[in-house]
Amino acid sequence: MEQKIEEMKPALVKAIQEAETLIALDEIRVKTLGKSGSVTELMKGLGKLNPDERKTAGQVLNTFKNEIGTLIESKKQELELKEMNERLANESVDITLPVRPNTNMGRIHPVTQVTEEMLTIFAQMGFEVAEGPDIEDDFHNFEALNIPAAHPARQMQATFFMENADNIVLRTQTSGVQIRTMENKKPPIKIVAPGRTYRRDYDMTHTPMFHQIEGLVIDTETNLAHLKSTLMEFMKLFFETDDVALRFRPSYFPFTEPSYEADVGCSRENGEFKIKSGAGWCELLGCGMVHPNVLRTCGLDPNVYQGFAFGCGIDRFAMLKYGIPDLRSFFDADMRWIKHYGFLPLDIPTITSGLSLNGGLKR
Repeated sequence: MEQKIEEMKPALVKAIQEAETLIALDEIRVKTLGKSGSVTELMKGLGKLNPDERKTAGQVLNTFKNEIGTLIESKKQELELKEMNERLANESVDITLPVRPNTNMGRIHPVTQVTEEMLTIFAQMGFEVAEGPDIEDDFHNFEALNIPAAHPARQMQATFFMENADNIVLRTQTSGVQIRTMENKKPPIKIVAPGRTYRRDYDMTHTPMFHQIEGLVIDTETNLAHLKSTLMEFMKLFFETDDVALRFRPSYFPFTEPSYEADVGCSRENGEFKIKSGAGWCELLGCGMVHPNVLRTCGLDPNVYQGFAFGCGIDRFAMLKYGIPDLRSFFDADMRWIKHYGFLPLDIPTITSGLSLNGGLKR
């Protein structure tokens, strides 16, 4: 056995050292250590030896096998480093070249732009961003939000249920993120939760998948006046005008009490859908004070803490701000549409330089 190893070793070591590519090195590995490799065949021959010879030969063979494996791994790292250096050299970019205008530059989708605008405003107002799963369990999507199994609000939300999975749904709102936050964080809480949501609905202002952002504030002295002032300030900053008509109508949501729907003054003149005081009204969001049952479910004492929550569709805000008449067009993947309504990638919204086209950015 030792003689066979001594005969194999020099040529094998030389072949490993002279391998110029990872493919060539792997071929050597297979021929040597693979299922039918030369070293593997020697290992199979150990069974023909007597116990004493097998023990000695086995130790020698294992040492040789480990030595070859170490050499191959070392050579592999050397070749990978060489390959990486060659790629870096060949794929380098001369950053001293002048920038050339690119007339075919892509566009940022209005939903992405508006999401960034909203988060920019809420960040300035002291909100943190929280996220959660799109596929939600029944507890966080319904039960914890004061919507028990027989509650009619479940039918109102036209839910997508997952096949072959009990009590698992595509979330109908991002409110589950609020529940998870209250479960895992002590007040004061001040978050917004943006994300995709899903309901079986499809018309000019509804789609089966849409984008929503919800806000939650929990503290010891939070009240309805704080909710209204927060929403009014947000509307003025988002639409970049002080001339925003906002009205609150009493409504019902299982997870808030009292509950309101907020409408904004809007117009559909000339085929556009835009903010305009005195022209008409459009439902924009739902809001209210967090229901005591929701607080209790999350382990918070409603005698100590109270708070407000609100939720709105990002897509509808995009329609209103940029005059987009039909929500279904957001999902058509029409390049002509995205070039018309999209934004340049470098147009990052900020409070100081302007959030959008109205504030100085160009599409």
